[in-house]
Amino acid sequence: MLRDKLNDAMKEAMRARDQAALGTIRLILAKLKDVDIAARTEANREGVAEDKILSMLQGMIKQRNESIVLYEKGNRADLADKEKAEIVVIERFLPKQMDEAAVDAAVREAVTAAGATTVKDMGGVMAALKAKYAGQMDFAKASAAVKKALTG
Repeated sequence: MLRDKLNDAMKEAMRARDQAALGTIRLILAKLKDVDIAARTEANREGVAEDKILSMLQGMIKQRNESIVLYEKGNRADLADKEKAEIVVIERFLPKQMDEAAVDAAVREAVTAAGATTVKDMGGVMAALKAKYAGQMDFAKASAAVKKALTG
């Protein structure tokens, strides 16, 4: 479904002659093809699942945010603006992001469900969150919330 949405968006960007969106969508599709090839096995010739695609998109946004910081330090506002525009395009394909209160509630629920009591249990809690909320939350912030919940 997300693959179809990406392909349809690329066609629409071509029709609209939106070069910025078209370039970003092509970057997404190229990255997706790389991920598919890396995950390909003899038994599985299908592409990666939706949750992996959502994680890939979040990773692309994270990379762009890191680039923005570096470009702004280097007084390259033009390049920072380009990265921000790419983030806007990528976010169109992600589900609505959870706000801080929803992330905290999800973390509390996952900690309780996993029976986690110490920081050593953090991996299991994060795995459960990633499985249930792929593409919906910033896992760097969620990780900090899990650590805070487990350390008291």
